[in-house]
Amino acid sequence: MIEVKNLSKKYGSKTALDDINFTVNDGEILGFLGPNGAGKSTTMNIITGYISSTEGTVTVDGDEIMENPIAVKRKIGYLPEQPPLYLDMTVKAYLSFMYDLKKVKLSKTQHIEEICKVVKIDDVYNRIIKHLSKGYKQRVGIAQALLGDPKLLILDEPTVGLDPNQIIEIRNLIKSLGEKHTIILSSHVLSEIQTVCNRVIVINKGKVVADDTTANLSNGLSAENRLILSIEGDQNAIISALEGLPGVKTAVLSKTNPDLSAEYVVNYDKNEDVRKIVFAKMAEISCPIISMKNDNMTLEDIFRKLTDESDANSEADKIENGGEK
Repeated sequence: MIEVKNLSKKYGSKTALDDINFTVNDGEILGFLGPNGAGKSTTMNIITGYISSTEGTVTVDGDEIMENPIAVKRKIGYLPEQPPLYLDMTVKAYLSFMYDLKKVKLSKTQHIEEICKVVKIDDVYNRIIKHLSKGYKQRVGIAQALLGDPKLLILDEPTVGLDPNQIIEIRNLIKSLGEKHTIILSSHVLSEIQTVCNRVIVINKGKVVADDTTANLSNGLSAENRLILSIEGDQNAIISALEGLPGVKTAVLSKTNPDLSAEYVVNYDKNEDVRKIVFAKMAEISCPIISMKNDNMTLEDIFRKLTDESDANSEADKIENGGEK
């Protein structure tokens, strides 16, 4: 388990991190989000031992980073945004060099071959790195992070610059690595975090403003739920009927479709489920429902709410109080 406790970092009068606290459980894939300058990179640099904190502690599997830095670093594999590759080396020579540099104590040939199979680079094992595609270079970077079989992997923007197929491949690789390793994943691609991670931490202005699953964050930030409906029939009658239903706050015509139906947005109380009564009411007035879906907040919506200059503090308080201001 990784425990970050009362962590602060100051550069003169500027506070980069302000008393942040969080834990990462074994086997968890944690998404770490924040706008530029929020303190995300500073946090990761402290966890990896690259820089020291002004106050607070970072404990990895029982060892504190400042008290036992070598032991902690052996438990961490790190992939920075720009993988530290030596482009004129072959994959084999590079991983052998990094193995020696990290002073790994496992059987060298067997360990490197096993990693190459896991990240699927065994077919380019003897090729020069500069001749590899961006996707393969990223895999080689992940391979060096896996040397020594670390408990914790920290991956910073692991899919940046990749094409759509390569992105899917790296996402699937990260998911599979999560079966044996604890992972902290930093990315600006919010759909990636939502797809891969079990939990999300959002940091803004040096403070943790959210720490939960995306589903719980969405529920905590939303004062109401939203239903998107496509319905055939008289638009005025439909609006009137929807607005008269218990739990419904607003019903608005969104657009008219070519098939004579129209799209409606219904906002309703978050503690209610109005789908059954909407269906029954539309049947009663002979207006068939073509489609119905809940429109929940996306991770992008959550991120924008939490990091917006004017709303961040009130929204963070809202989450802490179970969705109430």
